[in-house]
Amino acid sequence: MKWILVGIIGICNTLGEVLITAGMKRQGEVEKLDPQSLGHMVVRIFRNPLVLGGQAVLAVSFFALLSLLSISNVSFAVPATAISYLLETLLAKLVLKEDVTWRRWAGATLVTCGVMLLQW
Repeated sequence: MKWILVGIIGICNTLGEVLITAGMKRQGEVEKLDPQSLGHMVVRIFRNPLVLGGQAVLAVSFFALLSLLSISNVSFAVPATAISYLLETLLAKLVLKEDVTWRRWAGATLVTCGVMLLQW
């Protein structure tokens, strides 16, 4: 059951972060910091289906993490969920078309390798 929850958390974290990033990139940059502009931005964010979908998926991840913490140690649960870093880097490259340098790949890979070391 622990590994199923880790998988749910990893997939949901990854999907949620990618959806929110895609939604916010469509949102556009804030140009003014006056209350009216910020209010319009907040309204647009809460009408953005990608952001809302990302928030929903992250909520699933959060509740899966709560479940995982109820049956395992935090020293297992938190590092195990870091697998999402490698998945997020992969989807940033493939879905969001971001320029992912070799240093970012190396960093995400090192984090994943470190997680695997902790789990043995």
